[in-house]
Amino acid sequence: MTEGDQRRARQSVDHESVGEEYLENRQLRSGAAGWVLLVGLGVAYVISGDFAGWNNGLAQGGWGGLLIAAILMATMYTTMVFALAELSSTIPTAGGGYGFARRAMGPWGGFLTGTAILIEYAIAPAAIATFIGAYVESLVGFGGPLVYLLFYAIFIGIHLYGVGEALKLMFAITAVAALALVVFMVGMIPHFDPANLFDIAPTDAAGASPFLPFGYLGIWAALPYAIWFFLAIEGVPLAAEESRNPSRDMPRGLIGGMLVLLVFAAFILTFGPGGAGSSTLQDVGDPLPAALTAPEAYGGQTIFSGFVNVVGLAGLIASFFSIIFAYSRQTFALSRAGYLPRVLSLTGRRRTPFMALLVPGVIGFLLSLTGQGDLLILIAVFGATLSYALMMLSHIVLRRREPDLERPYKTPGGTLTSGVALVLSLAAIVAGFLVDPRVLIGTAVVYAIAIAYFGLYSRHHLVAQAPEEEFAAIEEAESELVEN
Repeated sequence: MTEGDQRRARQSVDHESVGEEYLENRQLRSGAAGWVLLVGLGVAYVISGDFAGWNNGLAQGGWGGLLIAAILMATMYTTMVFALAELSSTIPTAGGGYGFARRAMGPWGGFLTGTAILIEYAIAPAAIATFIGAYVESLVGFGGPLVYLLFYAIFIGIHLYGVGEALKLMFAITAVAALALVVFMVGMIPHFDPANLFDIAPTDAAGASPFLPFGYLGIWAALPYAIWFFLAIEGVPLAAEESRNPSRDMPRGLIGGMLVLLVFAAFILTFGPGGAGSSTLQDVGDPLPAALTAPEAYGGQTIFSGFVNVVGLAGLIASFFSIIFAYSRQTFALSRAGYLPRVLSLTGRRRTPFMALLVPGVIGFLLSLTGQGDLLILIAVFGATLSYALMMLSHIVLRRREPDLERPYKTPGGTLTSGVALVLSLAAIVAGFLVDPRVLIGTAVVYAIAIAYFGLYSRHHLVAQAPEEEFAAIEEAESELVEN
């Protein structure tokens, strides 16, 4: 059996040809985003993590545990971003990580990666919606399901109107949210006291101390919440088909966005607990306003807390808004290629994938009704870290199997860089089970059901003309020419 026969046997999929009308009804609007908008998109995906979610890590590891976890996850994301910059400039499709894994590891690798990403992006807005509800409730006295529904309806509606308009509005909202973070940091600096960082009483866990009140395992348990400082930056490549020059814009957008997020994470983690106390912030839904009104800080409502509370909603909205973009493009790409039901990739008159916006949106809204943002974070992180491991493996495989592939941008350090991200992502997958294994086991069951759907049905009905499948067909044809 030749190498080509072995590869086809491993993939064991069937392709179907479709007419021109199929792809005409599944077109995105190209040229809508330059690299500056992509930087904004990268920051927008993540910025809600500065406003809420990260603080739950204080309850798992204390400030010291969360600090170490944040350093590890910052390392993981930085190395991963360099690898993704290469992959996205080389394989610029709307599938993002799914497209990379499809090229490196075949249809099974593509499906496993794409579905993990979809779990992340479908669940993350649900978690953010619960945090939006907490911020709204602190402002007007009510939150809950009505607020979740209102925000889902408004921002899915904006995306249905058009991608160019959506990205520009998202950029403006992100800029306002960044201003709120700056105001928060300026307001907390005068109240910073190192003793506030260590005000959680040590337990009797192994290695427990004022720095690590929950011991060494607390570091590991804090990893999913440290991830919230950076979660979803990897979604920038999903805009590849709508960018002006993917080979140039994708690396700039990814790396520029990551640099901004590193600065924000360092300041928020230092001055939030350092001004208000780690114990004060460890279990609240709106940590930034809570920090400003804490007795250790201003002791009540001030102009700073009012501004951050009102404008802080912009940070949550920016991520909510942009991750809706991300899940729709991931759903669109998987559906267009036949991995998911094809109806999900239909686009309307304004070239927006309306079914890919609506269906995951309904699922996310229903999950938001649980009101348990901390547990929804765990589900999103499980999907994310699983996809990170698969994407980094894809980078390593492509570097070794296709060394001559044209790469407009090359990762500094090559496979060593992506290898670091791979190891850290595997550690982060396990970390979620330390917090609440029941939630992740349930998510794994859903993931297994999706795998069964692909194994039994959709792998026999892939679309030959989809961009990711055409790339694979070209690669196979070239391989066969070499063999002959």
